Amino acid sequence: MTSTPKLYDAVVVGGGHNGLTAAAYLARAGLSTLVLERREIVGGCCVTEEIAPGCRVSTTSYIASMLRPEVIQDLNLASHGLRMVPCDPAIQVPFPDGHVLPWWANRDRAQAEFAKVSAKDSETFVRMDNRLKKLARYLQPFFLEPPPEVDIGSMGGWTDLLRLGARFRGISSDEIAQLISFLTGSLGEFLDNNYESEKIKTMFLANNVYGKHGGPYQPGTAIGLLFHLLSGGEHELQGFYGHVMGGMGSITQALASSGKKLGVEIRTSASVAKIDVRNGRAVGVMLEDGTEIRSRMVLSNADPKRTFLKMVGERELPTEFVHSVRSIKMDGPCAKVNFVLSEEPRFTGTSPTATPLERTFYTLVPSLEFAERCYDIAKFGEIPEELWVDCVISSNADDSLAPAGRHILTCFVQYVPYRLRDGNWDEKRELLGDRVVKKIAEYAPNVPNSIIARQVLTPLDLERTYGLTEGNIFHGDLRLEQLFFMRPVSGWSQYRTPIDGLYLCGAGAHPGGGVTGAPGHNAAHQVLRDWKKGKFRGAA
Repeated sequence: MTSTPKLYDAVVVGGGHNGLTAAAYLARAGLSTLVLERREIVGGCCVTEEIAPGCRVSTTSYIASMLRPEVIQDLNLASHGLRMVPCDPAIQVPFPDGHVLPWWANRDRAQAEFAKVSAKDSETFVRMDNRLKKLARYLQPFFLEPPPEVDIGSMGGWTDLLRLGARFRGISSDEIAQLISFLTGSLGEFLDNNYESEKIKTMFLANNVYGKHGGPYQPGTAIGLLFHLLSGGEHELQGFYGHVMGGMGSITQALASSGKKLGVEIRTSASVAKIDVRNGRAVGVMLEDGTEIRSRMVLSNADPKRTFLKMVGERELPTEFVHSVRSIKMDGPCAKVNFVLSEEPRFTGTSPTATPLERTFYTLVPSLEFAERCYDIAKFGEIPEELWVDCVISSNADDSLAPAGRHILTCFVQYVPYRLRDGNWDEKRELLGDRVVKKIAEYAPNVPNSIIARQVLTPLDLERTYGLTEGNIFHGDLRLEQLFFMRPVSGWSQYRTPIDGLYLCGAGAHPGGGVTGAPGHNAAHQVLRDWKKGKFRGAA
């Protein structure tokens, strides 16, 4: 007598933070839920991994900024070990002249610091901060709900448009103009028009355009000014930046623990080869080892190209939809380099009285012109000689990451090409690492001789190891034509797909990338709305 294979209510493809978030919400609602993760650990790009004996690093994502308070509270993540310490300063830029400019979390303290550089700019900073935070609050509600369905031919479309209008009740015509300007304009032009000090401008640059295509003078780059002022953290603070104790993997470990307590089943080393589609409906998945798993619905935390072009297959999808997915701009423009050091990096210009937390975060980008030039080189397939490097000495914020006498330095590298003009990334990996070391040495000369271990993750490594198509950390570039009701593609922004019972729950869906949990939260709630309508009764 053979047993009947278990039928799950939901299978989630990918155990990244959004997949784990979606699974926990589904299990909380009583659905039998299975998470399948291709790697040996859960977390996707939100992980803490050992790169030398006893030395752990947030290998990919490295700072928590917009993790949704609702997710933290609903899933009780604090009780599962999540603890974050605010980054203070939130941003810190050392300049070639030896001056280090911090952006303190307290606005009055930040204004006083900026006044040392430019009194006029310090006053502008307060005025602009008020304006930007007010505009960001108009956008905040959209973060945890599906984008509107732009279809005036349906009742649902009209309902969504009315909902959209209600969100902007009370907005003035001047604020509408400002909002459009920030959504479409360039960061560089905004800064040039409002600030006089190149150092103050660079401070704002250091807080924007992460992981995006385009230098600071490209249209659409000003959107980061609003995006990074959406609230995050357990206290729902606008512009929150936090160090996660235990590294970023503590977020996904807390999500996994919460999910398991709610009934989620998690399997690692379980790579999904195919989403099983029959008669236009997702009925389960097939693993690479041939194992078939049946379910009433499937949620994919993989990016749209991997989901639809590899796991589903073109023949199951409308031709126009396939064309739109193929056209999603990916081509990831960034890399990571992680170090174990024998001594703490000593950045020139840092105050001798600075606390360990104040010696944790440094962004190495000297000017807007530098950043624009760096992008111009990378877009033609070259590795810039001079790189934009974000440095976090995470062991200063959390000494549990390394034993005594060892220090963890994790570096985000901005503006490198996914596609090289000459050679390949396996050949150029160490060249990239060497150039990162060279850039750091300009500001912290003791670093090169203190390196014990080095891990270089090129855009190709991000694709091969972490499953990011073309190494794009956001599952698709954060540009206006790929956001809101255009994400992942026009007509399919509400987490549903052309395949009945198949949903997107990852960063390729609204509201996009970053460690927020919002796509997973929103997708799960969309699934539950469909579930309550009886859409999956008798399915599979």
